[in-house]
Amino acid sequence: MHAILSHPALIDCRRLFLRDYEIYINIGVHDFEKKAEQRVILNVDLYVPLAVNTPTHDQLDEVVDYDFMRETIKERASRGHIQLQETFCDDIVTAMLQHPKVLAARVSTSKPDVYPDCYSVGVEVFRMKQV
Repeated sequence: MHAILSHPALIDCRRLFLRDYEIYINIGVHDFEKKAEQRVILNVDLYVPLAVNTPTHDQLDEVVDYDFMRETIKERASRGHIQLQETFCDDIVTAMLQHPKVLAARVSTSKPDVYPDCYSVGVEVFRMKQV
């Protein structure tokens, strides 16, 4: 994953991030997972070219607003039951890339309460627009 981040298109980018965003959603393939919400932790990195994300007037509309990340995740989570973390993660990264200023995105999801003998299980995806 780290080799991808050395891509020449990302050199002149600012990385915005959302760390350890905790939500409760209906996710999972097992019957017991379909009966109650589960805790899911998300981490998001957005890569935005400095040319479109460097404020000159110290105004919010000159940059990508952090609320975009949180609201996008909330909206997807509100649509109903999701079977797989992979689906959820893919949906979130696709939505992040729909923002006109975002060049690339990395999204990870983890479920910390699945197994008692490990911290969490999860998935991560990185995607970049064609440059």
